[in-house]
Amino acid sequence: MADPQTTLHDLLAALRNSPAMLAKQAIGQAAAAQPSQGASGDDLYALPGDDTAAIRCGDQYQLLAIEGMIPAFVEQAPWFAGWSAVMANVSDITAMGGRATAVVNAYWHHDQQATDSLLAGIRDACAAYGLIMAGGHTSLAAGNPVALAVAITGWARNLLSTLHVAPGQLIVMAVDLDGQWHGNAPYWKAFENVPAARLREKLEVIPRLAEAGLLLAAKDISNAGILGTLLMLLEPTHCGARVHLEALPIPVDTPMERWLQAFPSYGFLLTLERENLAAVEAAFAAQGIHCACIGEVDDSARLQVIQGQEQVEFWNLASHAFTGFSYREFAHPVLLKEH
Repeated sequence: MADPQTTLHDLLAALRNSPAMLAKQAIGQAAAAQPSQGASGDDLYALPGDDTAAIRCGDQYQLLAIEGMIPAFVEQAPWFAGWSAVMANVSDITAMGGRATAVVNAYWHHDQQATDSLLAGIRDACAAYGLIMAGGHTSLAAGNPVALAVAITGWARNLLSTLHVAPGQLIVMAVDLDGQWHGNAPYWKAFENVPAARLREKLEVIPRLAEAGLLLAAKDISNAGILGTLLMLLEPTHCGARVHLEALPIPVDTPMERWLQAFPSYGFLLTLERENLAAVEAAFAAQGIHCACIGEVDDSARLQVIQGQEQVEFWNLASHAFTGFSYREFAHPVLLKEH
């Protein structure tokens, strides 16, 4: 529950100016340098804006993504940083309706013991998620900075893409609430002491639903939190949405302000047609994953947040870009049905 003394306006103002939200807006520099003229059909899926690039290969898509880890995180918690780099990449592949296959890594460090721990985290995550650890780039020398990036590849039969988002679709949040916080950090961990087979079973729900045509678009909930991730889901097609905070699946005794900034190990925002909601909820429930409809997409280009009797505009994409990746002149929400 949110602090009763904190108004919705105050809560959203704090979130809007959080470091994670500001960091996402820095993507705008890359967006401005991204050519999109002349792109059409399947070529659109290779443009930035989704959680991975998707490249048509025969009757399926090759998926490619990369995660760079915050250097302070890598230095302070090398094993967890290595694991998280793989886990975040796997979530990106899953959000596209795909299945991950292999990772490569690049790291710089000056400490042998910390590097061993970092690589152990990567290896352990690869074993848990069933991935090939295919090598990468190593730089271990005195005076080196601490840095880590991990890239991943995977494949999908039926893509979930932000280019498919359109007015009238429902917005669903699916999250594994069977976890705990990582100290005071925003990380909600639902993977510890979970058998590898269970981790894979939970991930498999999304590509199965995609292949059944029950989902249209998805984003894994990132360090921008629930509302920041939703903005990235809406921005490519210049859509808006109304979201009800009371509808969010949330851990017991967790303040709303903290949950809105959470980076869960298993958390996704998805869009779908209304008639498919019951089937989607049942599929997630069968794996012990909490799933709920939290809002609806509209054509306003505004993200409106509702709590009780309050309604506040969180963001206006028409006047203020978030990441800058907008392809509304190219997007075609029925593309999915052609595959």
